Amino acid sequence: MPIKDCKIKKTVLIKNKDLVNLYGCTIDDYSKVGPFVEIQKNVIIGKKCKISSHSFICEGVKISNYCFIGHNVAFTNDKYPRATNKDLSLKNNKDYKMLNIFLEKNVSIGSGSVILGGVRIGENSIIGAGSVVTRNVKKNSIYFGNPAKFIRKI
Repeated sequence: MPIKDCKIKKTVLIKNKDLVNLYGCTIDDYSKVGPFVEIQKNVIIGKKCKISSHSFICEGVKISNYCFIGHNVAFTNDKYPRATNKDLSLKNNKDYKMLNIFLEKNVSIGSGSVILGGVRIGENSIIGAGSVVTRNVKKNSIYFGNPAKFIRKI
């Protein structure tokens, strides 16, 4: 699979380069990317992050330094996806409003979680495995569930 038009620091470790799909993204120093990961254009990944296998990071995501993304985590940037417009023409990039996602420093996202567009996850927070994050997460907090709810402060 391709790695095209990316800004990837030399210290980044990409496991099995033929098993990832990276295009138009930026990955900073000492980060690691596992196999079967897709990172789309305009995604920014900070320093010393770990992106585990089978994760999908769509356009509009910014991941700050020291973040952990568990296995099979999916980010979505459109809350109302459709294949076609009202006139049944196929949708393209101009036919939807992209919703950005921002992870502040030292965030951990548990395996199998889904992060919906338009959310900000606060510094030092943890998202429990299998959670669906539908709204902003306060810093220094643990959230879990579907939808993810505040569990406790760290």
